[in-house]
Amino acid sequence: MTEEVLVTRKGQTTIPASLRKKYKISEGTRLKVQDTGSGILFKKVPSTIELIGSGAKHATVEDMKRRLDEMRREENE
Repeated sequence: MTEEVLVTRKGQTTIPASLRKKYKISEGTRLKVQDTGSGILFKKVPSTIELIGSGAKHATVEDMKRRLDEMRREENE
């Protein structure tokens, strides 16, 4: 799927509605922007709710609490 968007003089653009729906991007969603060397990649930053239980096999309860606290601080910045 290829779509064309316009960049404003402030460097802003609109993500097409079909992609926002597909990737569950709504107002307030955080995106990481990465320079891949051949283009720009936008990746959705998972919210705290989306991460519940996702690290159970890889981290202790204390590690998860610490990471959730960090994410909450980042979301409130």
